[in-house]
Amino acid sequence: MDAKRAIVAFTPLAGALVLPLVVPVLMSRVSLTASLLAAVIGATAWFVLMLRSAEMPGHH
Repeated sequence: MDAKRAIVAFTPLAGALVLPLVVPVLMSRVSLTASLLAAVIGATAWFVLMLRSAEMPGHH
């Protein structure tokens, strides 16, 4: 259970730090298209991971 709590805590932080770093690097070294594609795919994957790992209260 501790691993899941670590993932829940780490997921928002990871996305908030990685995406703003990856997009400009790709933009300067590869192309604008690659950076936009990485931003869309990365943000979508980040959002899905946050939803999948969210701790939601159960319905009783």
